Amino acid sequence: MKLTFVGATHEVTGSCHYLNAAGKHILLDYGMEQGINYFENIDLPVEEGLIDYVLLSHAHVDHSGLLPLLYARGFRGQIIATDATVDLCSIMLRDCAHIQMQEAEWKNRKAKRSAGAAQAEPLYTMEDADGAIKRLVPVHYDEEVDLCEGIKVRFKDVGHLLGSASIEVWATEDGVTKKIVFSGDIGNKKHTLIKDPSYVDGADYVIMESTYGNRYHTTERPDYVTELAGIIQTTLNQGGNVVIPSFAVGRTQEMLYYIREIKERNLIAEDFPVYVDSPLAVEATGVFQKNIAGCFSDEAMALVKKGINPLTFPNLHLSITSEESKLINFDEEPKVIISASGMCEAGRIRHHLKHNLWRPECTILFVGYQAVGTLGRNIVEGASEVKLFGEPIDIRARIAQLPGMSGHADKNGLLEWLQAIGEKPQRVFVVHGDDESSKDFAECISTEYGYHAYAPYSGTRFDLLTDTFDYEAAPIAVRKKTARASDVFARLLAAGQRLLAVIRRNEGGANKDLARFADQVNSLADKWDR
Repeated sequence: MKLTFVGATHEVTGSCHYLNAAGKHILLDYGMEQGINYFENIDLPVEEGLIDYVLLSHAHVDHSGLLPLLYARGFRGQIIATDATVDLCSIMLRDCAHIQMQEAEWKNRKAKRSAGAAQAEPLYTMEDADGAIKRLVPVHYDEEVDLCEGIKVRFKDVGHLLGSASIEVWATEDGVTKKIVFSGDIGNKKHTLIKDPSYVDGADYVIMESTYGNRYHTTERPDYVTELAGIIQTTLNQGGNVVIPSFAVGRTQEMLYYIREIKERNLIAEDFPVYVDSPLAVEATGVFQKNIAGCFSDEAMALVKKGINPLTFPNLHLSITSEESKLINFDEEPKVIISASGMCEAGRIRHHLKHNLWRPECTILFVGYQAVGTLGRNIVEGASEVKLFGEPIDIRARIAQLPGMSGHADKNGLLEWLQAIGEKPQRVFVVHGDDESSKDFAECISTEYGYHAYAPYSGTRFDLLTDTFDYEAAPIAVRKKTARASDVFARLLAAGQRLLAVIRRNEGGANKDLARFADQVNSLADKWDR
């Protein structure tokens, strides 16, 4: 009975872990890496065609995005997931395939201008996505399912995304049963649309995420509705657009929820138009509405019981075709544009950034986590220029964030989830966090809370029956650490540029506020000027 760590080790994306138990080959997630990869992942320890089951925690691409590739390479087993995750994956995996094929086509058109350039191939095709979708098997929350002799599973609502789950696995081998709990992505209790995380009772081994393992959200639930209304009102008054890069599944629906309330409460006088420019987001919103009863929070259900659809409102426009998308930027009326992808790495959002980043009257509002190395992260950290479609674009728009708005639990939320398990497990494996976050969280729960914790690198193998490591992997391609140092310094320079931009935007403010701001800047400079 052995566990091998493959992806999302000392990194946030690319979730994948391999369990060999009861004679079965099982994957926990098979996600796509996004942004810069500081550490290489090992190949799967078993041929794809031999994998019996994939236990899928939720539909986000960094957990599910390589399932079509798995199918393309011979997988014909079952993908076990909650009902809502199956519904979401049925649209998301096709969307991923569409993007893969579109990008390969774009690269090949560009390559025609260069003699001898190699033809680009998509990572997988629409047929592969359809094949993976046919392997999806839905299960209900809290239902114990006997997958086969020696393997039993149960999915618990973990409040991160519609259908998201932590997964309990009971594996029996040689007469010994071990309970392995895979946390998936643990949700933030500040959600208004979906339920708070539920907890797991008991575990021998825990594989848990650490995205915010060394960071905290605000202590109280922020008033997102009022903050968002203020950002929109200021931008509309300037004659600009509010462009929101948003994950098509989850965050887009939250934004619609807040904007509906803004309009209902008349927090903005004019009836401003809102465009959701993402076919995937439009389809995903339909999935949300299909899964109201099992997944919506009490607050959202109270609206439903009053006959109110919490995800729609007057002057909402859903853009499906590329022609509808293009027309948005030819319409001069100030508006809100919500478009995917949330980290600005692909999709229609890049076109909206091209048309709006250079306009000082506009606002680019980030409402989700931005992985290191993504375009979104570069913009948030103060880049003065980015390149889109081969063209340099000056950043003159206001760059804003809704603080604390995350689908992930912070450090306190992670600790609360772990401690709710009860008796301490034999070991806690800390994954799905960047290098510092995963190490910091593992050290914290070891030294301060008495857990036997470890943050494995890709390739680490652990024997669950003997409670020993078969192999403790070191980071692969350590040369990337030197690149990381320069990346961090570049982040520091970008932060300095952002600070200057903030200072300039506060020109003309109240003397008292500016004096306090100056004191804070000088205090920080004194601390580091050594």
